[in-house]
Amino acid sequence: MSKIICILSASVACLALAAGMADAEELTIATVNNGDMIIMQKLSPEWERETGNKVNWVVLEENVLRQKVTTDIATKSGQYDIITIGGYEAPIWGKQGWLAPVGDLGDGYDYDDLLAPIKTGLTVDGKLYAVPFYTESSFTLYRKDLFDAAGIKMPDEPTYDQIKEYAAKLTDKSKEQYGICLRGKPGWGENMAFLGTMINSYGGRWFDMDWKPQINSEPWKKAITDYVDLMTKYGPPGAIGNGFNENQALFSTGHCAMWIDATSAAGRVYDPKQSKVADKIAFTRAPVAVTANGSSWSWSWNLAIPATSTKLDAAKSFLKWATSKDYVKMVGEKEGWVAVPPGTRKSTYALAEYQKAAPFADTVLKAILSADPAKPTKDPVPYTGVQFVAIPEFQGIGTIVGQQIGAALSGQQSVDAALDNAQKQVERDMKKAGYPK
Repeated sequence: MSKIICILSASVACLALAAGMADAEELTIATVNNGDMIIMQKLSPEWERETGNKVNWVVLEENVLRQKVTTDIATKSGQYDIITIGGYEAPIWGKQGWLAPVGDLGDGYDYDDLLAPIKTGLTVDGKLYAVPFYTESSFTLYRKDLFDAAGIKMPDEPTYDQIKEYAAKLTDKSKEQYGICLRGKPGWGENMAFLGTMINSYGGRWFDMDWKPQINSEPWKKAITDYVDLMTKYGPPGAIGNGFNENQALFSTGHCAMWIDATSAAGRVYDPKQSKVADKIAFTRAPVAVTANGSSWSWSWNLAIPATSTKLDAAKSFLKWATSKDYVKMVGEKEGWVAVPPGTRKSTYALAEYQKAAPFADTVLKAILSADPAKPTKDPVPYTGVQFVAIPEFQGIGTIVGQQIGAALSGQQSVDAALDNAQKQVERDMKKAGYPK
């Protein structure tokens, strides 16, 4: 109707609308199929109406997203105008000139409201190369009704020995009730995200100070042996295929007594519209073994603009919209306050509506702020990063190690064989890349 009216009118407003339509852009956005991003996709018509621009969505499973985005940006193919990347890739790719700086989204954006550790992690040489869409640490979710029925009290700081004990008591496979659900799907950002923190907690590390791989060391063997034992005895069948989304579905439908994973899951498992156990769950810290260093991870999913994009202004407009204070409020009002993207803005945690709807808010914020990428392990290391090593080679070696451990989980080889194989492959790859130094 507005188009017809404008055809018959020469008003300033109509001329502006016509000019805006002529300048409209179509952005291609690649993102992960996590719940927060699905909400972003659902609400994006609001931005389209405001700007006249259009969005072509490419929504992918986590491992596939990483593969496609990495290939595209490294080869400068330019398929995407906006990409969803992690706190691992953003500083590395920014330093390589693969991303456009995004520190100029306007005065109203309020960069000072972003949580300082997250913003710092996305900054290289004073330039911000991505803006956080949501941030997470890791913690332990558990079924308080099952714990109460079994006469078990979850401590504020559980150990892995206690987790094993509880998992044994709470497994009833005849009811499809499993003591614990953990990531089994191989990938540096899938099973190795969780396992990286478990290995840290057991006193392990990826490399010593001379960059020599430590993958078949005793702490690794103890951690992975316990992991395989937990999953084999007390985990769901087919765990090798379970990543974050699959375990979230299992937990939300009542099949897991415990789940150790991302704090970002809280908004969905506490939402009665998405979870059958929303009123039966509680949470505590991620478990520890011999050290708390690196026992809970530090991760952010962020929006960035490839340097190859020819639609910079429109892309920045979308970034500003999707990571703003107003977007947080929009999600709260339209999807429920429990569903707002966590861990990015200080102002989110000052909202009375969010505090009331999200009993986990303070715990999540403390977990995010307490994770220290500079001190991720018991013994000193030459790298930063909690559940990843902040070097370009980690994406490849992390996936190799994840695949070897996946083979041990599925019974194709022993834990010792898996770690020995991984050690040899990582030694070769690191030597080829110029390490040890």
